[in-house]
Amino acid sequence: MASHWSLWVIVLTTITLIALVWVLFGNRKREGGLNEKTTGHNYDGIEEYDNPLPAWWFYMFVITIVWGVAYLVIYPGMGNFKGVIGWTQIEQYEREVARAEEGYRAMRDRYLALPVAEIARDPSVRKMGMRMFGNNCAQCHGGDARGSYGFPDLTDDDWIYGGTPEAIKTSITDGRRAAMPAWGDVIGEDSVQSVTQYVLSLNGRQVDAASAEAGATVFAQYCATCHGATGEGNKLFGAPNLTNGIWLYGGTAEQISHSIRAGRNGVMPAHNEMLGEDKIHLLAAYVYGLGK
Repeated sequence: MASHWSLWVIVLTTITLIALVWVLFGNRKREGGLNEKTTGHNYDGIEEYDNPLPAWWFYMFVITIVWGVAYLVIYPGMGNFKGVIGWTQIEQYEREVARAEEGYRAMRDRYLALPVAEIARDPSVRKMGMRMFGNNCAQCHGGDARGSYGFPDLTDDDWIYGGTPEAIKTSITDGRRAAMPAWGDVIGEDSVQSVTQYVLSLNGRQVDAASAEAGATVFAQYCATCHGATGEGNKLFGAPNLTNGIWLYGGTAEQISHSIRAGRNGVMPAHNEMLGEDKIHLLAAYVYGLGK
């Protein structure tokens, strides 16, 4: 916090406390004790007497003010003053996380020693993995892991980078960075459309035969390097299979044309520093178990 804002908080808080004490003690007594005078307020025929607070109520306010002052001395609350014990919520959070990590360490180490495929159906692993997925993965892949536009469905058997336990762990640990080059300026719009027809033909869709044939030549020259001669993809490069009707960015002619013309770029963030090896192992088991 900037020093001027810190000073503002300190001054405002101090003035507020002093004003509360003044109001409280300034209205503590009335001459002659209890009297028949009223405040002049009348609510549905009920008048309010102008008498001092009951003693127990007055002392309750005093205790509250003393408690507040003590709190501001012990804990942070007066601008940049950290309090006499130096407590911070960040340090408390880190201590509690460390304590929880220590408590669960033995259990996670036990699962870490077992293969992903072996623990994928374990109910405890499924429960822990589901919670970690919800906290770290559902924002992109959806709560049901079925993905959305630009984010893969993790419940089918189509894996861009491979669906083995090792490949899944690598994806979570190191992340993935996909890059589909833009070919519009290289091959021209006519070839973009002909390649689109060819890709549609690979999926058994009705196409313009002559255009698809021309597209096959362009595909072999520019696309087969990554997607393979038959269009079945290459998990080493993260090049998707173009023959199974599963589309990351949509499978209409317009969407396919856009992918060819403008390219696509996707990023799967690395979670190694955030989760650590043991949690990634459990999360990979959960994801592996989602497959059919």
